[in-house]
Amino acid sequence: MSGVGLPQGANRAPSGGVGVHTSGVGIEIEGVNLAYGANVVLRDISLSIAPGEFFALLGPSGSGKSTLLRLLAGFNRANAGRVRIAGIDVAALPPWQRDVGMVFQNYALWPHLTVGENVAFGLEERRWPRERIRERVRAVLDLVSLAGYDDRRPGQLSGGQQQRVAIARTLAIEPRVLLLDEPLSNLDAKLRASTGLELKRLQRRLGITTMFVTHDQQEAMTIADRLAVLDQGVIQQVGTPRELYDAPVNRFVAGFVGSINLYAGHVQTGAAGTSTVEVDGLGRACRRHRGERRRKSGGRVPPARGAARRPGADRGARLRRRSRHDGIPRRVRPPRA
Repeated sequence: MSGVGLPQGANRAPSGGVGVHTSGVGIEIEGVNLAYGANVVLRDISLSIAPGEFFALLGPSGSGKSTLLRLLAGFNRANAGRVRIAGIDVAALPPWQRDVGMVFQNYALWPHLTVGENVAFGLEERRWPRERIRERVRAVLDLVSLAGYDDRRPGQLSGGQQQRVAIARTLAIEPRVLLLDEPLSNLDAKLRASTGLELKRLQRRLGITTMFVTHDQQEAMTIADRLAVLDQGVIQQVGTPRELYDAPVNRFVAGFVGSINLYAGHVQTGAAGTSTVEVDGLGRACRRHRGERRRKSGGRVPPARGAARRPGADRGARLRRRSRHDGIPRRVRPPRA
């Protein structure tokens, strides 16, 4: 069932209107550890997610992403640490009392029920009046652009449409937190991109706090406000997509969030605010620190204005220090006469 959260009591009254009314809440995870026997899955996980934020968990298979998501939903129990939703410690609460909704990777739609019956399932479990259920089903299907699909069965829908039905079923119960476990992984590349953007627009429209699990770097960097990169159950870095791409904290993050070229070398701090980088097989380059006088590569200070210089010398030096992506130095053209 994709709507796992029961809002503080099974018989919560319907909201004032027939539309979907959600409000984002903050999530605090403090020092969470989880292990299955000797197998440690999560190690000292601490995260703070702002109300209404679209937060992604990114990492390779087996890094603990889905385990952490299921822990938030209440399907896993931590060995240590605290989980707070809207300031309330939910560690001891069962899934149906956490006020969260979860969309699983395989969507978990009942094939023998129609689209409308799938969406209405959580509302019927909460014993909503029948007329209110019909109104809510129409509202959420319209929200996900599936108006008129009430009587179809999941087998008659495309993958993208099935995914939207699963989201509609979750949103129907008005959860305060939306958990998405790789919901786009079963779609082809083109449909994935368009559905991801639709999901982002829907989340913005509703303002619901959303946690999204994926192993696809481009997907996470495109959709998420912030993301956490996990590896072997440990959070490697948390930040915006630009922060992770421009300033990775270690080699794993640098290699996982984008395509890069890594070179072995040594960095030394020199005089006049410069840093010298000696790259194996490629020579030396210098970089000035902010606020300092610019220095040329190789540590040489440019000659004073008006001083004589050999024509083309600097250009040849620049070309020698440049390299292709494969690390092979470019051929140096002779300086112009």
